[in-house]
Amino acid sequence: MKNNEKSLYFTSEDIKQQALDIGFHRIGITNVTINSYKQAENKQRLQQWLDKDYQAQMAWMSNPRRQDIKETWEETKSIISLALNYYTPHQHSDNPDTAKISRYGWGRDYHRVMAKKLKTLCQWLTAKDENIKVRYYVDTGPIQDKFWAQQAGVGWVAKNSNLITKDYGSWVFLGEILINVHLSPDQPHTNHCGTCTRCLDACPTQAITEPFVVNANLCIAYHTIENRQETLPPEIASKLNGWVAGCDICQDVCPWNQRFAKVTDVPDFSPYSANINPKLTELAQITKTEWDKRFQGSALRRIKPEMWRRNAQCQIEKSPIKD
Repeated sequence: MKNNEKSLYFTSEDIKQQALDIGFHRIGITNVTINSYKQAENKQRLQQWLDKDYQAQMAWMSNPRRQDIKETWEETKSIISLALNYYTPHQHSDNPDTAKISRYGWGRDYHRVMAKKLKTLCQWLTAKDENIKVRYYVDTGPIQDKFWAQQAGVGWVAKNSNLITKDYGSWVFLGEILINVHLSPDQPHTNHCGTCTRCLDACPTQAITEPFVVNANLCIAYHTIENRQETLPPEIASKLNGWVAGCDICQDVCPWNQRFAKVTDVPDFSPYSANINPKLTELAQITKTEWDKRFQGSALRRIKPEMWRRNAQCQIEKSPIKD
């Protein structure tokens, strides 16, 4: 690997420093030719998960390219995995009339923020060598970003299926750059969940069916963001406890997050005031016009107006709220 790097105008360490200068918080590098047994194990786990229909209505999870990164882009030789810390110290309210929105959606759309930084790093790479080819993704392709982030040493896939970093906990967004050259790789990250089961114990719907396995059919985050049905399953609606957009329960109880979360230095991730503890009654009546104005430049636009109303109304109906 090092011999291949000598023919380039940069090294893996140069890439890492440039990534940090651009504003990324964690970066790691791996190759598609190493740890083949880990890739085979991961492919088998994904297929077993799909065979159980744990993907619910997320049909894109069964895209065969997700099981082989070379199918996504055959020229891939290395994967540069990058992470952005998005944590802010604001807290969810426990008032029964208040709606809860997952931290990931509080500020500007992370796809836009991450993509801009990824593009900048890609431009730096291709400007260094005319033979360099790259592709970048942030939830925009069939990439198993958490698996590759662990192989690249960024963090480890936890029992709640989130990626945890030692520096920032699991409050990170992930992106990756596929590149057509062999780069000097980092060591895969080891798992540090130990015997802890706080995330499994705290999940109100038992969506984490066993360590490292999440059944989307039981997941509050899935139902509030991805479920397009007119009504939510009663067993989910009865346990929302204020959640209308995602769910942070399994992250909030994680010891790594409680001990090591750091406030982000990315201004775009500062919460929009309307996303911090809005009223259920307010969201239960949101119009298309209000939705369009309120969620401009937000990842929360994935949740359509009728879904916001559904998510809020089912909780008001369960426990009437007085204005």
